[in-house]
Amino acid sequence: MLFEGKYLRKVSIDGEERLCTRNLAKGIQVYGEQLVSIDGVEYRVWDPFRSKLAAAILKGLSHLPINTDSKILYLGASTGTTVSHISDIVCNGVIYAVEHSPRVARELIERVAKHRDNVIPIVEDARRYESYFGIAGKVDLVYCDIAQQDQTEIALANCKAYLKHGGYLMLIVKSRSIDVTKEPESIVKAEVNKLKSNGFSVEQIIYLEPFDKDHALVLARYP
Repeated sequence: MLFEGKYLRKVSIDGEERLCTRNLAKGIQVYGEQLVSIDGVEYRVWDPFRSKLAAAILKGLSHLPINTDSKILYLGASTGTTVSHISDIVCNGVIYAVEHSPRVARELIERVAKHRDNVIPIVEDARRYESYFGIAGKVDLVYCDIAQQDQTEIALANCKAYLKHGGYLMLIVKSRSIDVTKEPESIVKAEVNKLKSNGFSVEQIIYLEPFDKDHALVLARYP
């Protein structure tokens, strides 16, 4: 199901199937990714070792709650690798890309937002969700990829402020950022229980090895 659209597909390159997104900014690379042309349409190879969402898709994500007109709040945008590929898919939507570090945010702006009108960078701490500007109405998806001990609580606070009912949370659980003394599986279970206790229905948990060690992606739906 994930590969039936023209914006996200698998492409055979040198005998190997690679995940690709249709390039919204033709001719422009974000992180040195390979560009390929298929029937006159340019695609960007999506590296699962550079993007946790790509890793999750390749590891069996059953539902990608992103459409061409989706409205997304992305916490922990970094330099924009994953943001750029989501931007390719939501060509008629918008991504509010939150990044705390001004230095990193400059790269996000230069590499991604400068060439993509659907990416709106917000230089702010995700804990200060009430200070975001420019978010009009509720979003369809909150994507959270931040390395903080209270990452799940930060995601929940943003969801309560901005996620519409029936919308989705994609939470990257970075177990070593939460507690290095516990087994990653037990940490993921504890974070999932936090989501459930806040009314979320958890649809899927995907561990991201071998692409990312001690990381998992949790897909959950807001009540």
